[in-house]
Amino acid sequence: MSQPENDFLVIFCTAARDDAEALAKTLVEEHLSACVNIMPIRSCYIWEGKLNLDDEALLIIKAKNSCFESIKDRILMLHSYSVPEIIALPIVAGHQPYLDWIAGPD
Repeated sequence: MSQPENDFLVIFCTAARDDAEALAKTLVEEHLSACVNIMPIRSCYIWEGKLNLDDEALLIIKAKNSCFESIKDRILMLHSYSVPEIIALPIVAGHQPYLDWIAGPD
């Protein structure tokens, strides 16, 4: 069943590389996200007044807009960082069969 594109989000979340796979599996197994890509990244940032350059993982989470709060709550529960990145961007256009897959079965 087709849904409007704006019913979907891409959510970015950085995590320690050792934690990323468990976070991704949880979100998918609990049907909060259709898919999570895990990419190795190097992050440069200032935290508590100190410049950091760390190896991390970027989780790219594809989900229904209606799942955002549950995803955010689950990440906050499981994440090892005190202030994890959780940024949601709307999907404004996409290949409809893929969006239908994100939507899941009705």
